[in-house]
Amino acid sequence: MSQENTMDRMEIGEIFKLLPHRYPFLLIDRIIDIESDDRATGVKNVTFNEPHFNGHFPGEPIMPGVLIVEAMAQTCGAIVARRHSAGVRKLVYFMTIDGAKFRRPVVPGDVLHLKVEKLKQRGNIFRFDCNGYVGENKVAEAIISAMMVDPGENA
Repeated sequence: MSQENTMDRMEIGEIFKLLPHRYPFLLIDRIIDIESDDRATGVKNVTFNEPHFNGHFPGEPIMPGVLIVEAMAQTCGAIVARRHSAGVRKLVYFMTIDGAKFRRPVVPGDVLHLKVEKLKQRGNIFRFDCNGYVGENKVAEAIISAMMVDPGENA
């Protein structure tokens, strides 16, 4: 594998350049262990001051499963955009979520690691196996498909 295709990590500034999401909907803080667009690990530091904890659930804050899946998808989208955009801004649209399972609650104070691995690519469509971990414990999993398009292009 060439050095050009291998990256070690992506900090928040580069994620801002690649993804259109912003607070409160940017759900990854950095990406580590990047290997081209084949695999990577997104990192989300879960903090009590996030807006969804006000209502999910008062007195028992739990990160909603749909936001865990979104964080997985953002990790996939960032590495795909980084690898395939050639410096031109692209959008990565969610297409499918298959086999989503939630095994343990994610709560404030947790560090959520989002391990994504590309299963298939056909043109501008990508399919990833995604798993979320807190420590050694798997907390969530899903198979996610997405499509990369130019901004303004109808998918």
